[in-house]
Amino acid sequence: MPEYPILDLSHLTPSAQRLTALPDDERIMHIRADRWIGYPRAVEAVNKLEQLYQWPAKQRMPNILIIGQTNNGKSMVIEKFRRQHLPISNDDQEFIPVLCVQMPSEPSIFRFYTSILAAMGSPLKPRIPVAVIEQQALALMRKVNVKMLVIDELHNVLAGSAISRREFLNLLRFLGNELRIPLIGVGTHEAYLAIRSDNQLENRFEPFVLPLWEVNDDARSLLASFAASFPLRQRSHISTTDMAKYILARSEGTIGELAYLLTQAAIVAIETGEESINARTLALADYDGPTERRRKFERELN
Repeated sequence: MPEYPILDLSHLTPSAQRLTALPDDERIMHIRADRWIGYPRAVEAVNKLEQLYQWPAKQRMPNILIIGQTNNGKSMVIEKFRRQHLPISNDDQEFIPVLCVQMPSEPSIFRFYTSILAAMGSPLKPRIPVAVIEQQALALMRKVNVKMLVIDELHNVLAGSAISRREFLNLLRFLGNELRIPLIGVGTHEAYLAIRSDNQLENRFEPFVLPLWEVNDDARSLLASFAASFPLRQRSHISTTDMAKYILARSEGTIGELAYLLTQAAIVAIETGEESINARTLALADYDGPTERRRKFERELN
């Protein structure tokens, strides 16, 4: 029988090494799947959330506002933390320690409480007063022992009128006082502007920023982690300074765009037999950065 050279897969994590033996289509499926890359700032954010989760109940609970540009890892941090505290069912009693809801795109108190009830799987009754749905939501949150409320897309507060924004800011203060649990706001810089407009809330919410990526040791480490997680049979040399400059410039500095570019390049690497992310597979990747996508859209409109 012919002898085949044994591949050196030391550039990959153990789990990625095992995946290299799979057929190409299965490897591509794994490449497309979401993955947690525990870079320092993300790990710090998760640890901060865990610290608040363990905080003893008191009248004025600490809160965090996680701020970052769109597609820069905020949802990934929240999902990682949520998976550490999944709902538990025990003797017909359900416990939801971390409740995640999204601020409605057209904010209203009624729609917000409706979102909370829906997140807890509660049947919704139409045409009931806000005061009634508020009491239902609070009672059910206590029943399922919610220990932390995460409000994503908090910047949507600004989509409402001045009166609506004031109502929501008062609501956030009320929820913190009434439930005595930490509130986690998640959004863009506009969310911070909304919170900052209320002196009391600004003092209660500690801002935690996920900045855009720059070419530094952290970025090179991030790229090396991505390279180690893709089941490619050859080493991907993407953590050099020159490659980091190219990749970050093309993805415009957000981790979501960076991950998508690398994913597309890894798929090309398998389809072409190149088996590594390099200048050629990056050039062939089916990817346009945010600015180029906007330009293409504007050209199509003209």
